[in-house]
Amino acid sequence: MTQAIPTRLAWIAVDWGSSNLRAWALAGDGEVLAEAEAARGMLGLAPADYEPALLATIGDWLPAEGRVTVLVCGMAGARQGWREASYRSVPTALDALAEGAVRPATEDPRLDVRLLPGLCQGADAGGFDVMRGEETQLAGLAALESGVSGPVCLPGTHAKWATLEDGRVQGFHTYMTGELYRLLAERSVLAHSLGEDDLEDPACREAFTAAVAEAVDAPEAFTQRLFGLRAMDLLDDALPSGEARGAVLAARLSGLAIGLELAGACRDLDAGQTVRLIGGEALCRRYALALSAQGHASEIIANQRAVLAGLGLAHAALDPADND
Repeated sequence: MTQAIPTRLAWIAVDWGSSNLRAWALAGDGEVLAEAEAARGMLGLAPADYEPALLATIGDWLPAEGRVTVLVCGMAGARQGWREASYRSVPTALDALAEGAVRPATEDPRLDVRLLPGLCQGADAGGFDVMRGEETQLAGLAALESGVSGPVCLPGTHAKWATLEDGRVQGFHTYMTGELYRLLAERSVLAHSLGEDDLEDPACREAFTAAVAEAVDAPEAFTQRLFGLRAMDLLDDALPSGEARGAVLAARLSGLAIGLELAGACRDLDAGQTVRLIGGEALCRRYALALSAQGHASEIIANQRAVLAGLGLAHAALDPADND
């Protein structure tokens, strides 16, 4: 199969994150010919390391002669990355990302690498904020649903909430919910009380949704309720014992953290308004449960589908004569 890829290869899509990179070989009709992943993220690379890391991942796909466009979103375009692709300010059209693409220097003549920009927001537009990588997922949504409008949530370590209007990003906000949960679960006094939750378990599900409601209703009590988890572990005889106890308490912490996020992110939503979720299935399902408990429907778009659609939209808009 690998031997046939160079003959059908039209371009290569890359999502380069802080910890990993993912790449897809694409035919002219959009068919995915191959995909690869490597633990060569931005945090472990100097600028001179990017081309060797890329070639180690996609080298077998390249033809012996000719140039192949490699379109990259994510952290390779960060200030500490391969070459900085400056942020585009919001409001901005999602089909215009390619206008901000830059070319890093490469030694292999077969590589025509373009790095897509991220998005930024100033203080006068809702508070300083940035995203890099998520804009391509949003562009994928715009490609999949022409003229898309409404709230979009991209759950993750740093969850993004964007407001779209007719395919344009009007503004966005970042919530450090995932990182906050990890720090509390691994580095705080709560680490002694928590296990692994499972929202398929009725007790965990009930603990999660109850905690979401508590955090939405009284976000000012968030830190008080955090220590309450430790006290519950020590004193609450109604909790199950063993691993089930840690699972329920972990579900409650997750609910408190996501509920605190929803208290801010959903404040201006209309009652019952649908929220689109883009990301990994398990985390999106968790957010969908939290949103449902607050009266909001949701629609989940798979992360890879959004990324490939977004990179495809940008690829179609590239100017092949651009020699930036």
